[in-house]
Amino acid sequence: MADETERDPGPWEYRAREGIIRKMIPGEVLAAVPAARQAAEAEGRRLRFDFLDDEAVLKMLRLRHIDDVQLSRAGKRAGFPLALILVGVFIYWGAYVQHWESARNQTLYYAGAGAVVGISILYFVITLVRQWGNRPRQKVRARAAAYRKIAHIAAEGGGEVPAFYPHYGPYPFAANFHPEAAELELPERNKF
Repeated sequence: MADETERDPGPWEYRAREGIIRKMIPGEVLAAVPAARQAAEAEGRRLRFDFLDDEAVLKMLRLRHIDDVQLSRAGKRAGFPLALILVGVFIYWGAYVQHWESARNQTLYYAGAGAVVGISILYFVITLVRQWGNRPRQKVRARAAAYRKIAHIAAEGGGEVPAFYPHYGPYPFAANFHPEAAELELPERNKF
């Protein structure tokens, strides 16, 4: 049997964290709990989204996965080189510069290493700010955060909602709703 992370999600399925495929809970299950229905209606007005529309929610969950993958990829692309540079600078300093170089060469090393590390950190910060600051993606994150809250209300109210559903964690920042931001669309290969 093929690994679950390698197959495409079927109807009413989405990829959760780490690419694991999960079944979406229908909106009628959430709506069956009065407190969850009220929360869905209130959040729907605030975020201009119908949290009880299964197709819209499925699209949002799939977009949230794409966003999660892009955030992770960008962090690794910027973070791994930064870590290697920092380790290299520290090892070279500890093994050679502090013991064998003259004071003038040490000063040149510190200036050069400081510039390389500073540029690397600046690149890392700019990359992450671009990722976290993308307004259409923040819109998806804000809706996903509200949906998670609604699902938890439904679970606490006795709804048949599995633990940790929708399998994305809380969004402590960069989940702001920007009504003027464009709506994201799924790439063609992810439309089912």
